[in-house]
Amino acid sequence: MTTAAAFHAYDDLVDRVRAGALGPDPATRRIAVAFTTRQAVRHDGRGTGYRNEVLSLRLAEAVGSCAVEPGELPDSALDDCVGADVAHLLEHPLLPVRVAALDAYLLHVTPHTPEHGARAVPLPAGSSLEKSRVRARAVVELLDLPAGATVLVVGVVNSLLEALRSRGLRYLPSDLKGGTTEWGEPVLTDALAAADRCDALLVSGMTLGNNTFEPLRRHAQTHGKQLVAFAQTGSAVLPRLLGRGVSAVCAEPYPFFWLDGGPGTVHRYGRPGAAR
Repeated sequence: MTTAAAFHAYDDLVDRVRAGALGPDPATRRIAVAFTTRQAVRHDGRGTGYRNEVLSLRLAEAVGSCAVEPGELPDSALDDCVGADVAHLLEHPLLPVRVAALDAYLLHVTPHTPEHGARAVPLPAGSSLEKSRVRARAVVELLDLPAGATVLVVGVVNSLLEALRSRGLRYLPSDLKGGTTEWGEPVLTDALAAADRCDALLVSGMTLGNNTFEPLRRHAQTHGKQLVAFAQTGSAVLPRLLGRGVSAVCAEPYPFFWLDGGPGTVHRYGRPGAAR
């Protein structure tokens, strides 16, 4: 089994893709389809709900994605992407477009297969809440921590918090939207400011699209902390940063678990307690 080559930082990875160092010249690869997926959800038995919006770009068999705040992506972004080459989109003024294009390219050249270090974890058919809980366990199992340790959770997903609680782990929930968790806990809006108070980081791939990922990666790398990413956004991007502040990734390319009641798959990279 081989693993994808690691890069020092996100910008380093982008530069290598632009230079054609990881596969075909991105100027020769064009996006055939661009679309957005919008979702509102409130699981049975849960007191709160949420909304998602995701930009997705199709390159051959690969679909790269980047979550955005609902309503923030202009309609013109889809027109910009359709028929455009990846190299052009890596220079697009909108960061979510750049991230989705990078994700599509990397998924095209490095699919989630065992040859590239991925380990498939099946998600059974079921309700959105049932599938959310199975995915949450697959993510949290990548943390190697004793009971009582504190995890900074960046991008609040109540099923992840529930899974951490079941293992006796404490957490600091953080999300740019703020608010409260299902259990009435305040959600911090400045994740980096809280990082010194945690033993490990559990980070959404959405941080790639809002430009908050790199400071968190540097913190984990500098302080030798585990950083586990759960990635619908950038599912093919974050595995490339294993060993450079990222210890493990649970990658979930489109279609996501919340789109279909049938069986699905997530892909795990790295192992609990892996060198960082």
